[in-house]
Amino acid sequence: MKTSALVFAALLSLSPLAHAELSSLPATNIPGAELVTRLKQGGLVLYFRHTATDFGQNDEQMTNYGDCAHQRNLTESGRMEAKAIGQAIRKLHISIASVIASPFCRTLETARLAFGKATASLDARGGPADGDRYAGLRRVLSTAPAAGGNVVVVSHGNPFYGIAGPPHLAEGEAAIILPMGDKGFAIIARVRGAEWEILQLRP
Repeated sequence: MKTSALVFAALLSLSPLAHAELSSLPATNIPGAELVTRLKQGGLVLYFRHTATDFGQNDEQMTNYGDCAHQRNLTESGRMEAKAIGQAIRKLHISIASVIASPFCRTLETARLAFGKATASLDARGGPADGDRYAGLRRVLSTAPAAGGNVVVVSHGNPFYGIAGPPHLAEGEAAIILPMGDKGFAIIARVRGAEWEILQLRP
């Protein structure tokens, strides 16, 4: 049995109490071709941080989520990267069943440029700081998609860091998630934006 197959078997055998430790583990080192095969089988969640943004902008004066003029937005490079990610995923014949995104303009734009669709969801963003603000996101990452498809979540670096720990996702980077229901979820790989085009060649 290959090393990565052993990793999957070990993850599936973990008890529900292992969620905190499990979700903070670094990504396992799955060769690119094997990861593509796994993605084609479906049943995974792809959590993307939005692509490149203009850090000369901020969200401090925004009045609502639709107020794009007062938010940090994608750069032209970020828009090109989002389109390239979507094109590469389609070229790999990876099925995307649904796409949800944080309601901010940069996350919705990333999702729509890459995948042609997105449903705004506060579960992807997180709620108020009091209480478990990321309960909804944990639920999304722990819930297996319908057979044959994958779910995409486009959000920010902080929500994922808040429930999975370091390191932060880079802009445009994706964490590939194995949902495990009551047992939580596991990060099985991380893919940088530019890696999708050459993923099958990645050692």
